[in-house]
Amino acid sequence: MGWRGIPGGGALGFSRMLGAGFVLALLAAPQVASCSPALMPMPTSYVAGSGAIALTGRMEVTWLGLRSALLDRVVGRFEKRLDTLSGRTYAPEYGPVTALRLSIDCMADDTRMLSVDMHEHYRLQVDTDGVRLTADGPAGVMRGLATLLQLVDHTADGPVLDAAVIEDRPRFAWRGILIDVSRHFMTPATLERQMDAMELAKLNVLHLHLSDGQSFRVESRRYPRLQKVAARGEYYTQKQIRALVAYAAERAIRIVPEFDTPGHSFALLTAYPRYAAQPPDAMDLRQVYVDAFDPTLPGTYDFIRHLYHEMSRLFPDVYFHAGGDEVRGWQWTQNPRIAASMKAHGYADPKALQAAFTTRIARFLEHDGKVMMGWDEVSEAPVPQGVMVEAWRGQKYAAAAASAGHPVVVSAGYYLDLLQPAAQHYRVDPTDTLSDMQKAHVVGAEAALWTETVTDEMLDARLWPRLAAISERFWSPQDICDPDSMSARLPAIQAELQVLGNQAQSNTYRMAARLAPADPQSLLTLLSVTSPVRNYARNHQAWQYLHKVPITEQHFDTPADIAAPDSFAAQAFNRDVQIYLSGQSALKPDLRARLVAWRDNDVAIIRLAAQYPVLQPLLPVSAELAALARAGLGGLDGGGHGWQDAARHALATAHQQIEASATTKAAHTMAQPPADLVQDIVPGIEALMASGRKI
Repeated sequence: MGWRGIPGGGALGFSRMLGAGFVLALLAAPQVASCSPALMPMPTSYVAGSGAIALTGRMEVTWLGLRSALLDRVVGRFEKRLDTLSGRTYAPEYGPVTALRLSIDCMADDTRMLSVDMHEHYRLQVDTDGVRLTADGPAGVMRGLATLLQLVDHTADGPVLDAAVIEDRPRFAWRGILIDVSRHFMTPATLERQMDAMELAKLNVLHLHLSDGQSFRVESRRYPRLQKVAARGEYYTQKQIRALVAYAAERAIRIVPEFDTPGHSFALLTAYPRYAAQPPDAMDLRQVYVDAFDPTLPGTYDFIRHLYHEMSRLFPDVYFHAGGDEVRGWQWTQNPRIAASMKAHGYADPKALQAAFTTRIARFLEHDGKVMMGWDEVSEAPVPQGVMVEAWRGQKYAAAAASAGHPVVVSAGYYLDLLQPAAQHYRVDPTDTLSDMQKAHVVGAEAALWTETVTDEMLDARLWPRLAAISERFWSPQDICDPDSMSARLPAIQAELQVLGNQAQSNTYRMAARLAPADPQSLLTLLSVTSPVRNYARNHQAWQYLHKVPITEQHFDTPADIAAPDSFAAQAFNRDVQIYLSGQSALKPDLRARLVAWRDNDVAIIRLAAQYPVLQPLLPVSAELAALARAGLGGLDGGGHGWQDAARHALATAHQQIEASATTKAAHTMAQPPADLVQDIVPGIEALMASGRKI
């Protein structure tokens, strides 16, 4: 789409469209590696054409095949988005203009719409005669129109559609995102905004994690204590759920609900404690992580059967996720009555007891016309083969489930709450290490965002744009997997999402302005080249739980909650350093300007921290950035006496801080850096120092 191909101006040009406050300290970083067009996910086949179609704001649609009320609404949504991206709205009072001719041939009304067999293939031809979109069903029309929006370009003569011929179909039928609304409640409007972005990214499953130890989030008319006690004051009414399901269907998105049992059930059991394996204590926060249902009580099954029946009527999708993960076996073995029942019925261990529980739940759901889905723990003992397994702990669990004949959805490698950059997730393929036989059982994959450290205000920025990069691994052919290409396209995709309603940047600016109202830009300058610690190091409650210390409330109004896992400014700097070292010496003044700005920003942070004490933890972070910037300047220009020693010390400190959260083990055993932030310009600084020009 159209903020590409403008060396030195692409990122700033877009930022000026939003206002100076949103520049996020990109500091005129040249987008040297930007590519044209910035398609994501990349289609199966793309052939660039010659010429382009001028966009005037006027559009004429011709229907050659199926036309329906749904498709009329799809085209209406497309036209509004096209106007927003192009900046042109037709004004008939100023006279006629050339129309964009859009011909749509939807060849059939897909009877398998909103299922894993949904038809999503399309063909798109754009040339000076207009646009021809052919699709094998309504979902294919939506996917084709999403790609067409990414062909919007901005030229000196105005907005245009680039010419191309595109043939496209998804690699996987299941392309999803799990959003945990139990740990932090996400408003319906926020979820709708994510579905708008999902449509643009060609994702088709929204997996809502609606219950966990922290809360139960859906109104139950059969068990009203769930919203009175277990919802913690925030839940979706049944009317709101039906509205979300309808909103998703309009975008060819299926909503798969998850109500987790027998573990992760503390909230449910505080409302109905008679079904608990161990007495729930609402004052003991550690129980949030461990409490489980008693699977030997007949009443437990009556309760779950009726609850799941009521919930299944709200969600029309055939799949119903029943959880089944992380059950603490001691919850059962340390209850004498449960232990005796296990022995009497021949259950050798908790896994065998859970398998019996899972089998009964699967039968309940089957009676309601549903297919049970569960986390990979449910397949550690024999359960019905039709149960869909979501592999989250690694590919060996996907392989085991597939070998046992289960349909598999892979989420291992795509946990966004690890706060890893997009490229790290992008390098993972859903079928890595699987045999051909096992691959045949993989229905698809989904990313997951658990929200222990994500609020409603943070959701957009924690999902996007990383989710767009992951969607490419789910949609595009397996051989489209170049992280450098993805990273070059991702800023343009984020720009498109932002223009079309994503609130990552606006919410980020608001959060920064609350912390530093006198000068949010200086704070954003620092945060534009730092990122939050990774691998759950930011989840302080999990650390407290693992280390068996009192669990305290964690607040999410700190700089680490504003910083993004992907720093486009740092990535551009690191990339431009390599280009400069390869011989493009003209970049030197620009690199120097960025380094000087980061060095001098430390003065502003010192001033802000004196004015706003909440920012004082940032002082060593800012000082470290300034030290790295001085090292980079020394590498560019040569430094005074002793600068190399200071530079080496700055780099050693930065590396130590990065390593502290490089793995989950490190994150839970090593001291974390100040303010939970790490430096992202280290590769560029190291390259300058290692080039041989300085030392």
